[in-house]
Amino acid sequence: MERESRERLICGVDEAGRGPLCGPVMAAAVILDPRRPILGLADSKKLSAARRDRLASEIRTHALAWSVAEASVEEIDRLNILQASLLAMQRAVSALDPRPAEAWIDGNRCPSLSMPARAIVGGDALEPAISAASILAKTARDALLVELDRSYPEYGLAAHKGYPTAAHLAALRRHGPAPIHRRSFGPVQAAAAQSSLWPDGEG
Repeated sequence: MERESRERLICGVDEAGRGPLCGPVMAAAVILDPRRPILGLADSKKLSAARRDRLASEIRTHALAWSVAEASVEEIDRLNILQASLLAMQRAVSALDPRPAEAWIDGNRCPSLSMPARAIVGGDALEPAISAASILAKTARDALLVELDRSYPEYGLAAHKGYPTAAHLAALRRHGPAPIHRRSFGPVQAAAAQSSLWPDGEG
């Protein structure tokens, strides 16, 4: 790739999974190919699951480069969710080949990167590269939670993807936290305290 082309490369970056009570936080970075436009890119939260999956496949096929990375539950509990999200973004950008000249980040904070970075509030609805990153991060995390549901079926993860729904909170109260739960989050701490009072999990 010619130097002039490299210098114009911009990656979009977004995360998924800051709000859930369990599982890693995931981030994606995408460099779109202007010669192979992808129609329908939008904020992943505004798309149906089927549409997200179709677009994710197109992004992986047609983008110049893409990467998905994560920060673990242990890192979330040690660092806090904001810093863990920034760490996942940093890992996603660092894995890109070719290396972008600039990174556009959804939100109001940028991770520490080796290239210039710009935070764009609402960027997942404004910039196609960030939209693409939001789609990859969301679909990757949802797929992981469906896998985790097979190991921890009592929590209903496939349905709510770890978010603090009434069903998830009820399961936490009944069964206590699993190893995949974020112990630094208030509802998980409360469930852990309850399960220590009622070891059989019945509460």
